[in-house]
Amino acid sequence: MIERETIDFLKKLEKNNNREWFNLNKNAFVKANDNVIAVTGDLIGRISKFDAAVAGLDPKSCVFRIYRDVRFSKDKSPYKTNLGAFIAPGGRKAMSPGYYFHVQPKMFFSAAGKHMPDAGELLKIRTYIDKNTKEFFKIVEVKKFLDRFGGFHSDRLSKPPKGFSADHPAIEYLKFKSFTVGEEFPEAAAASKDYPKLLADSFRAAYPLVTFLRNALR
Repeated sequence: MIERETIDFLKKLEKNNNREWFNLNKNAFVKANDNVIAVTGDLIGRISKFDAAVAGLDPKSCVFRIYRDVRFSKDKSPYKTNLGAFIAPGGRKAMSPGYYFHVQPKMFFSAAGKHMPDAGELLKIRTYIDKNTKEFFKIVEVKKFLDRFGGFHSDRLSKPPKGFSADHPAIEYLKFKSFTVGEEFPEAAAASKDYPKLLADSFRAAYPLVTFLRNALR
């Protein structure tokens, strides 16, 4: 579960995003970060039961740092106002298709798939969908999948991508720039002892998509 103290810390950080306040409240941050690491470890154990590729991952390798890179940003706030973890082979830095959960006041959600692939990866995914359209449809157009996730959460091109026909049966999917699905959860659910199970159930439902995308990027 996401501890109430973790949520309270993030709420206060939103109002006090400066180094002086953060340093005075460093112990609260450490406890919040440890809480997210613990939830990540729990999730790795649950996910590995249906996705052996994440078995044995160090949860610390999956949790994102709270410190922002402000070198090229107009917003010089030094800290993110959220915590989260990306569970995939190689941890957060590998950025292979996998599973993410986000912890932020009024914004608790799961996400699974491949977020913002680079140009080469995007071409591989589109080409794989092109060659395996029926298999892809059996994943993303199943009623249970659509009822749960409502489709991909991504921007998409206004025109067919270069090299793909406008009358391709999967053309609307080929226009996507990311291939992720997810669910939102209320704060009460995130703060309940059942939250890791809720997240794992969401990730289990997305596992066929994650597998398809991994195969596309091999």
